[in-house]
This record gives sequence, C-alpha cells and structure tokens, in this order.
Amino acid sequence: MKAKFKIHPRQKQLLEYIKGSWVKLFLSMICMVVVAATTSATAFIVKPVIDDIFISKNAFLLKLIPFIVIALYFSRGLAMYGQEYLMQYVGENIIQKFRDALYEKITDLPISFFHKERTGVLMSRITNDVTIIKNMVSNAVTGAIRDFFTVIGLIGVIFYTDWKLAILAVVVLPVAYFPVITLGRRVRRFSTSSQESMADMNAFLHETFAGNKIVKAFGMEAYEKKIFSKKNQTVFRFEIKSMRANALTSPVMEAIGGIGISLVLWYGGFAVIEGTNTAGGFLSFMTAVMLLYPPIKKLTKLNNVLQKGFAASDRVFEILETESDILDPESPKQIQTGSHRILFENVSFAYDKSEMVLKNIDLDVKPGEILALVGMSGGGKTSLVNLIPRFFDVTQGAVKINGTDIKDVTLSDLRKQVAIVTQEPILFNDTIRKNISYGKPDASDQEIIEAAKAAYIYKFVQSLPKGFDTVIGELGSRLSGGEKQRMCIARALLKNAPILILDEATASLDSEAERLVQKALENLMKGRTSFVIAHRLSTIAYANRIVVLVGGQIVEKGNHEELLARKGEYYNLHQMQFSDNNDVVDDIPVKVTV
Repeated sequence: MKAKFKIHPRQKQLLEYIKGSWVKLFLSMICMVVVAATTSATAFIVKPVIDDIFISKNAFLLKLIPFIVIALYFSRGLAMYGQEYLMQYVGENIIQKFRDALYEKITDLPISFFHKERTGVLMSRITNDVTIIKNMVSNAVTGAIRDFFTVIGLIGVIFYTDWKLAILAVVVLPVAYFPVITLGRRVRRFSTSSQESMADMNAFLHETFAGNKIVKAFGMEAYEKKIFSKKNQTVFRFEIKSMRANALTSPVMEAIGGIGISLVLWYGGFAVIEGTNTAGGFLSFMTAVMLLYPPIKKLTKLNNVLQKGFAASDRVFEILETESDILDPESPKQIQTGSHRILFENVSFAYDKSEMVLKNIDLDVKPGEILALVGMSGGGKTSLVNLIPRFFDVTQGAVKINGTDIKDVTLSDLRKQVAIVTQEPILFNDTIRKNISYGKPDASDQEIIEAAKAAYIYKFVQSLPKGFDTVIGELGSRLSGGEKQRMCIARALLKNAPILILDEATASLDSEAERLVQKALENLMKGRTSFVIAHRLSTIAYANRIVVLVGGQIVEKGNHEELLARKGEYYNLHQMQFSDNNDVVDDIPVKVTV
C-alpha cells in the first residue's frame, strides 16, 4: 500500500508531460481500436467460412470473403503503422521534455547540490533513466491500450458466439492476477537497484576517463579494470534478477491459458458431438480464444515494463522535486552601476549545518580596492569569496553590496556584477571565440580582440591556423596552463564586471607563464573591487590590504609592509615561504595601477 501512495502523485506528474500530445494520442488510440477490431473480425469470420462455404457450399460468399480478408488486413496494416509512429513520436517528445526539464533543474540547483551528487550519476538520470521512461510510454502504454482493446473485442466475440464456453475460457484469468502482480513488484525493486548500479558505473567511467592521465602515470590500469569489473558484475546481477522475475510471467500465463483452452476443448467438443453447436461456430470460438490469450500474456508482461518505467520516473522526479535553498527574493532590489563597496557584517558560515568554517567575519572592502586573502589551506578563503555570488548563503550575518543585502537581489543581477578566475581554468570544448565571449555572447569581434590583447593571448591566437575559430578540446586540453589561464582572464575582461574574484589564479603556473598572467591580471583589476586569494605571498604584495584568515577567522589586516613589521601570522607565513625558497626575484612586489 505504501508504494502505491508513493507512485500515484508521480504518475500524475508523468501525465503532465503527455498533455501536449493529446491529439496524437487520440489518433493513435483510434488506430489501436482499428487493430483490435480487425483482430476480432478475423476470428468472427471463421464461422461463415466453415459453415457457409465449406459445409453449405455458398459460392457467392466464397467470392466475397477474399475481398473482406484483404480489406481487414490492409486496414490492420495501416492502423498498426499509425499507432506505432504516433506513439513513438509521443515517446520521443516526452523524452525531450524530460531531458530539458532535468537539465534546466540541475543547472539551476546550487553548488552544494553538485558537491553531494556525482557527475556520472546525474548524466545517468538524463540519459539512461529518461530512456526507460520513454520505452514505458512508447512501448508499454501503446501495447497496453492496443491489447486491452483487442481483449475486449475478442471477449465480445466469444460471448456472442457461446456465452457458456466464454465463461469457461475467462474464468481462469483472475487466477493469474496475483502471481503477475507479485512478479511485477520484484521487477520494479530489482530494476531500481539496476538503475542505481548503472548510475554508479557511469560515475566511475566519468571519473576514470577524465583522470586517464593520472591512471596511466601511476600505472593503475589493472586496478581500475578490476573496480570496473566489480561494478559491471553488480549491474549484471540485478539485471539477471529482474530478467528472471520478468521471464516467470510468461510460463505462469501459459499454464493458466492451457487450463482455460483444455476446458474449452472438453466442453465445446461435447457440444459439437451432441449437435448443440456447429463445427464452424466452435472453430470461430477457438480462434477467438487462441487470439485472446497472446494479448493477455503481453498485458501481464507489460506490467513489468511499467514497473521499470515507474522506478525510473521515481529517480527522475527525485531530481525534479529537489528544492534549491538559494532563491530569488519576491521583491528584488536593483544594484547600482559602477564600482561596488562590499561589506561582510558578522558573517558566519557552515556547510550542511556542520562546524562553522567562517566565524564572525567583519570586513569592509572599498570600491576599487584590491583585497588579498591569505592563510593556510582550510582557513576559509575560498568559502568567504563564494558567498559574494551566492554560491552558498551565509549561515549568520549578511553580505552587502553598496548597502544592499545580496539576498534582496536576483541571482542573475548579482552574478552579472561578478567575474571569477579560478586556479583550475574551466574552458569548454568550443572555439576560442566562444570561450572568451562565454559571459557576453553578443560581444563584437573587436571586443573579443581587445580582451585577448589585454589578457596577452592575442599573439598566440593569431599564430593558430584558424585563429579565434580554433577548437581548444575538452577543458582546453590543447592549450598550456598559461594559455588556458590567460583565456579565462580574457573572458573575465570581456564580461567587464565591477567585482573580481581571483582564486589562486597563478598557483599552478611556472615563472614565465606566471609573469604573463600577472601582467594580464594587472589589466583585469584596474578599477574593480578585487578579491585575490593566494598562497604565494610574492604575488599579492601589491594589494591595498591583506587579510589573514586562520580557522575561519580574521586574525590580521594591513598592507604588506605593515604586516611584516607586525611580525605576526603574515610574517610567519612569509618567513616559511622564503626560507624554503631563496629566490629573491619573486619577492619583488608587482605594481598595479588602480
């Protein structure tokens, strides 16, 4: 009973996706009625063929019957094509709607959702699970409606022909209900497990393919093959269990059908011998019964397909029903244009109600100021800047832009104000032009060129045979680290947002690449309120202010010289770095014109 209540609302939701296809569904249903009617008519004409043609020698009927048969099968063929095409169209339409809805929902969910879910699992929901739902709608629903009408038509024929024999033929059918329903539940349970293990395997494939270089570098091919084999075995085991339950349905129906047909033969044979029924009438009845059991068997097997589809729809609606905890306000306020003042008022933050990673942060960042955030890993630097574009919401306190709480502004308006360059360059398998203009799709060629020049990437782009139309590969795999990072800077420059976040933007680069990137960053930071996260202190000596975070708390503020003179936490970090690395050149501050 519990499962039924769980399924019902989602079945209702499933119907919402079919709403736009009612006309095609109606036409398809007409075709199914025609298929059912011609099947029933085929059984019905057996009686006149036997009694009137073969026994009574009716020559006129002999000439007429072939045309009737041709008309029946021609109509049946057209109707079968119509219902198959229309239902497949409806199924593909539904799968398109589901995939659009899933992708839109997943894209809109906050970053915290992606921290909990694996990419391969989400991909499996959009591909594998949705395809199972499509098969349920296109095949199971089609078959169910068609076979239902066929069964109704044939039951009408057998009751019209001989109601006593008809009762014997159908009395055994309710007996099949209980084993079929039980097997259907097992199919659904195993199908759910199979879909979950398939999603787990997809997640594993995504990780190992994306990290293939590391797998090879550490010689872990054999280990990964072994892990994949185990996951594949799990999928196989659940598929076999589901198949076993599915396969049992037909033997159950065969046994029950055999009982029904044997009763019909026994009772009907006596009726013909005693003269209460004709041979034609009995053969017509037997034809109808023989045609009746196959669609009934199909209906019982279709229950298993429906259960698989419902299991998949549960997994899909689980995503569609996920609520985001980062929402737009009902009455949003506008952010003024120009440079922005960012204010953190007694901000504390925790991931998933765990221990606070930021504690009582009070920070006032002036318009156009360059603020550097330093400290040991895990100090809360990235968590702090992630609050500005509302990747996460504060647990306590408030973040304000020009005096307006960012929660009172729409997400789209807020994020238009922010440009980000991260340590790991995120690029797409598209052209250089599309990657640079990603935040401003309507940018002119001249704007793209100016951004590329300011990011010191223009000469490199010009050296490529296809220039800005060069496809850079997955995650920019055809570019060096410095080239990728400068392209990300060009993208941020073109967006021209007043707030800039640089999260370890030069950490993974060599000295030569870092110098070019640093020059590009100079251009990027001009006139912008900038937050710069860095482990290498030599790269942030130019900052107007430096904030030292330890254990999620601000322990020091000041400029480079002031903090060194104070000989506190910043001084210790500085001494640690430059006692390990005596490269004095790196300690020369970079001048930035603000």
